[in-house]
Amino acid sequence: MNSMLRKSILGVAGLAFTGGVFAGPIAAHAAEPVHAAPAVAVQAGKPAVDMGKLIPHGVQGAQSKIALNDEQTADAKAIIAATKKAGMPERAAVISIATSLQESKLENLGHLGDQNDHDSLGLFQQRPSSGWGTPEQITNPEYSTTAFLKGLKQVDGWQDMPLTKAAQTVQVSAYPDAYAQWEQQAADLVAQYWNN
Repeated sequence: MNSMLRKSILGVAGLAFTGGVFAGPIAAHAAEPVHAAPAVAVQAGKPAVDMGKLIPHGVQGAQSKIALNDEQTADAKAIIAATKKAGMPERAAVISIATSLQESKLENLGHLGDQNDHDSLGLFQQRPSSGWGTPEQITNPEYSTTAFLKGLKQVDGWQDMPLTKAAQTVQVSAYPDAYAQWEQQAADLVAQYWNN
């Protein structure tokens, strides 16, 4: 692909294609900076969520944030539901949502034709050719989240790692530090929807 066409695709899609992995805009292109979260997020009639458990290391670097449409919000809720079903804690949901924000902006992407020079699909841009599952499975939010969480469970000490290291160990991205920019938004989503 020539560089001019590549730049056009990246500019329009807001995604970078390298090594079979989608990567979102780097922190330098963040739409809106995010600042530190409160210690506890409280919703009327809901148990409080301890932000210290969601972001145990504090956020790393500048944070990005995007406005979510109904479909993206539904995908975040699906990731949370799959995390609960897997019996994993809120921190696993934060890592999963941040990973999906980086990989697909929480959009369950199908095959992108000529814009996609690999077979990456779904919320986590998992590849059938890499053993993540069939295209139908990978584009099912519960399946793809469960597959991601299965990989996360195999990472020794993931609970104590910075988000970007845990996500990178599962995803093996060409942009290993890019996941960190989504930690605050992911934590906010988990705080908002975990107890729904």
